[in-house]
Amino acid sequence: MNLLLLGSGGREHAFAHQLTQSPRCTHLFVAPGNAGTAQIATNLPIAATEFERLAEAVREHQIDLLIVGPEEPLVRGVRDFFEKNEEFKHLRIVGPDAAGAQLEGSKDFSKAFMHRHGIPTAASQTFTAETLDAGLAYLETHPLPIVLKADGLAAGKGVIIAESLEEAKQTLREMLVDAKFGEASRKVVIEQFLRGVELSVFVLSDGVNYKILPEAKDYKRIGEGDTGPNTGGMGAVSPVPFADAEFMAKVEERVIKPTLAGLAAEGIRYVGFIFIGLMNQDGDPWVIEYNARMGDPETEAVLPRIESDLVELLLAAAEGRLDEQDLKISGKTAVTTVLVSGGYPGEYAKGRKISFVETAANVTVFHAGTAEKSGSVVTSGGRVLAVTALGDSLEAARAASQSAADLITFEGKFFRKDIGKDLIQLGITNYELGIQN
Repeated sequence: MNLLLLGSGGREHAFAHQLTQSPRCTHLFVAPGNAGTAQIATNLPIAATEFERLAEAVREHQIDLLIVGPEEPLVRGVRDFFEKNEEFKHLRIVGPDAAGAQLEGSKDFSKAFMHRHGIPTAASQTFTAETLDAGLAYLETHPLPIVLKADGLAAGKGVIIAESLEEAKQTLREMLVDAKFGEASRKVVIEQFLRGVELSVFVLSDGVNYKILPEAKDYKRIGEGDTGPNTGGMGAVSPVPFADAEFMAKVEERVIKPTLAGLAAEGIRYVGFIFIGLMNQDGDPWVIEYNARMGDPETEAVLPRIESDLVELLLAAAEGRLDEQDLKISGKTAVTTVLVSGGYPGEYAKGRKISFVETAANVTVFHAGTAEKSGSVVTSGGRVLAVTALGDSLEAARAASQSAADLITFEGKFFRKDIGKDLIQLGITNYELGIQN
């Protein structure tokens, strides 16, 4: 089979790494890809939102299976684009249609969806520039801290946790009046702050059947000890020690099943991944948000633990026969450490040459913000590399990931040295993060 994978980050390199191990994969194309995917697949210089050019690529390369990595093409309707054209009726697609992608594309929609279907989530209200005064008054009625979320896609930066009423009011004005996040903040969801332990749960659905993939915990803040501004993600751990069988049973019954039933009830046949951001609050799951795709850098920790043939799994999802597939998950622990450019998540330099070293057999380096220049791999983004190690214990995986991260060099390199350390040092019964994203 010829496969086309959309995206250019560490998530996509992790997908590419897994897909190319399948005997069902004849040739993998990645649009646009990065320097890492170029080593194992054929990169196409096409943005994931250039639908007409993607259609040309599907024709030219006789693509059988399309896998959508990032959220933007989903929200813009890449599945709808191909499905409305009879020429592409043979094409199998992993990724929801635009209606399903609204779970991520509109936080107002997703919150209303959760309320309609009895899915546990924080109390919230949505405001616009026209209802600014009402929003400011609403803030005065809420305990602090309080969460303000841009309704639309904001590249992972549209969530502000305000610690004071003054900060909350200023943020609301900046989002609604000053268009701090552009079109994404034309609506703002003001939400109750949930305290507890955060984790990410991933589900693959064929529209009827589903598989629960390995869960993960990511680290959003730039600084050690979860300090500083939010980023796209500084690392991840899978499995999550506190996500035991009892807790995951609650997640399935209270969140996953009603989510899929709600989608079906609203006439949405959801084919693809659902990322469920959860808060474990005193042993009960509360939904923070949905995403319509896999997370990054969680994917880099989750996929290496899947022992089933990923092409077979995705093809079954696309063809509505996921119930025929067995999902085999490794008992090993995966720890991912993300290497970022100096200055990230603010301004940072590009084009810094990266020096790699030979890694251990249990370590894989996934490229994120990289490019090829004059025969060398150079930095081209804020998050540059994701270093994933598999180990028989969290301690072993963490040590291997951190050691490999330390040996890779480029000017301005920075990474958090505490990824997974909290789960080792702190007793999980009294472990509390309280971080939302």
